Amino acid sequence: MLFKSARQVIIFVVGSIVVLVGIAGIVLPLIPAVVVIPAGLAILATEFIWARRLLKELKRRAQQAGNMVGIGRAATQASGGDSKPGGDRAAPG
Repeated sequence: MLFKSARQVIIFVVGSIVVLVGIAGIVLPLIPAVVVIPAGLAILATEFIWARRLLKELKRRAQQAGNMVGIGRAATQASGGDSKPGGDRAAPG
């Protein structure tokens, strides 16, 4: 019981620090907030359901954004999947 509580406190502190560093990365040029914030949420999601739900929603929105700009699964499927280099070129001769 005590171990579980201590583990939750440690995960909360570490995850929160990583998320706060990611938030700072929004204005600081050296910290990639797009990577650090989800990493902090992933740490928090190991123990907290609210963080797991938030991370899942963040992934869903990132997928939607990727689809809007032409990257992601929908764009890959629309183009016929993975293609080999030079696969669209006509054969010489």
